[in-house]
Amino acid sequence: METIHEVYMARALQLAKRGLYTTDPNPRVGCVLVKEDQIVAEGWHRKAGERHAEIEALKVAGEEARGATAYVTLEPCSHTGKTPPCVDQLIAAGISRVVCAMQDPNPLVSGQGFEKLRQAGIKVVNGVLEQQAKALNPGFIKRMRQELPLVRCKLAMSLDGRTAMASGESQWITGAAARSDVQRLRARSSAIITGVGTVSLDNPSLTVRSEELGLDNAEEVVMHQPLRVVLDSQFRIPVRAKLLSQPGDVLVVGAEENNARTALSGQGVETLTLSSTTGRVDLLAVLKELARRECNEVLVEAGATLSGAFLQQGLVDELVIYVAPKLLGGEARGLFHLPGLESMSDQIKLEIKDVRNVGEDLRINAIVAAVSGTLNEQN
Repeated sequence: METIHEVYMARALQLAKRGLYTTDPNPRVGCVLVKEDQIVAEGWHRKAGERHAEIEALKVAGEEARGATAYVTLEPCSHTGKTPPCVDQLIAAGISRVVCAMQDPNPLVSGQGFEKLRQAGIKVVNGVLEQQAKALNPGFIKRMRQELPLVRCKLAMSLDGRTAMASGESQWITGAAARSDVQRLRARSSAIITGVGTVSLDNPSLTVRSEELGLDNAEEVVMHQPLRVVLDSQFRIPVRAKLLSQPGDVLVVGAEENNARTALSGQGVETLTLSSTTGRVDLLAVLKELARRECNEVLVEAGATLSGAFLQQGLVDELVIYVAPKLLGGEARGLFHLPGLESMSDQIKLEIKDVRNVGEDLRINAIVAAVSGTLNEQN
């Protein structure tokens, strides 16, 4: 049976979800103010740089905030960033109690907000619906704790595990509903990673398109496009590639300094060299760089080789695989290229977390339980 704390926190989590596509690089946070068993105000963080959830709720409540309980999905901030500390304003408003879902993993906060509230005589309760709150901000939490973004790898395949015909033809394996679902995955991501092979073969835009999102605030969402990252060891991306001319920023990461990089940079394309000991792009270094740029969630949309490389290096947090009720045959291209897997002991074990229908297709969400094998190839 739900406690009263859980009831109000569930509402705060619902509010926080409204910022799913717009708060990046900040966490999604919701707040409910309750007084005498009645909700007197609600708020959520709408966009980075704008008021935090607590301040939104306090603004609505006015004098009704005095003596109220604040239900917040994340520990109120105690430092000055783009906005003043939330704890100071909660204290000034006369809040009597703060109920939180989880402590902020940001080292600049991390318990200091709670301590400041307690020192002001405000009762603090923490850990209410904590797992649900963590599920709302997995990328922010990972970046703060590990200095790495959360990595999702998205792939679409036929029922016999094929992603494209032998010729490379792949449009479209899945239906419109699945493609709309992918648009929402892109929209919640800070960056999208692909390989130069995919760019050369498919010439994708890798943008978030309002007409395919199926969201009421679609026009607002597409105003912030995720960073598109092309892994291209020798900087051989075609200069007329569609994604180079689309809205939003592009970063091309290579493994060697050459004339091609100089030419790309001369055309205004941002380039970066991150080479591994094998002479290929260092995937871990790419992710560290994206975390440095405040990327919380990263979506890998690539072919079998690059997707397999991320998987075998243990860099994938979640697989999102769309399965179409179609058969493409034995000559078609496979889902992952995983060199070095020669026996059952080399298998990569997955844990399926969710399976559901998306239009005419299935979507499987899985996490990697174990990684074996060796990495031999990359893009």
